[in-house]
Amino acid sequence: MAFLDDRCRGAVVGRCELASIAALKTFDPPLEALEGAAVGTWRRHGKYLAMAADELWLVVHLARGGWIGWWDERPRTAVRLGGRGPLALRVSLEDGRGFDVTEMGTEKRLALWVVHSPADVEGVAGLGPDPLSASFDRAVIAEVLAGEKGTLKSALARQSLVAGIGNAYSDEILHAARLSPFKPAGGLSDEELDRLFVAVKEVLGEALARAVGLGAAELKGDKKRAMRVHGRTGRPCPVCGDTVREVSFATKSLQYCPTCQTGGKPLADRRLSRLVK
Repeated sequence: MAFLDDRCRGAVVGRCELASIAALKTFDPPLEALEGAAVGTWRRHGKYLAMAADELWLVVHLARGGWIGWWDERPRTAVRLGGRGPLALRVSLEDGRGFDVTEMGTEKRLALWVVHSPADVEGVAGLGPDPLSASFDRAVIAEVLAGEKGTLKSALARQSLVAGIGNAYSDEILHAARLSPFKPAGGLSDEELDRLFVAVKEVLGEALARAVGLGAAELKGDKKRAMRVHGRTGRPCPVCGDTVREVSFATKSLQYCPTCQTGGKPLADRRLSRLVK
């Protein structure tokens, strides 16, 4: 976010070229209304990114396969509406620089909005508290989870409860907190809540600190290298050496360490898993 804010602030939007008509969720104001506007700032709202442009905002939700790629020289590839490539939107600044919004994979869930306020986007308006904000303390996470009947994994990844954690960092947080992903979210002891709160702050805080100064092209690689369990199925846990295991679902999966998180017992690899007895 700081990378984009530093490079865009004060620049003027020259041209907005849409490649994926399905990605744009608004029509009034039109996308072209951003052209000629001065960029103010970039802000993060959970997993939504928002760029201020005079009185308007471009809001981007990258979903699982999305990415914003910065360029100092305009790419030679032409932008074609309805094209089959990963490009969804190209924003060119008047000084010759700009960025592409792309999405890899087949799900195509990336979304774009042009609005007068980020809160005009329903998903932003419905976000839970931001775990990176100074006001997010132990009392907040205890209140968020109180009465939850689902699992800790699903609760942490649900944006209406806690903004911005998602699939990867919920795996990392639960590993750091030494908690099973399938533990009931509303049934934590005081000691478990303490561990979870500390893990949320430390895991996300460390990720944010590592991202400072990195270019957009470097962020994905850094994130992958820093993971302890997420995306490391079959590899040794860096804490205890046990083998990291996986539970697969229809469109995603979770990773965990049995020794660190489930008392040494593997979870059955199916939806609504329970500990194998």
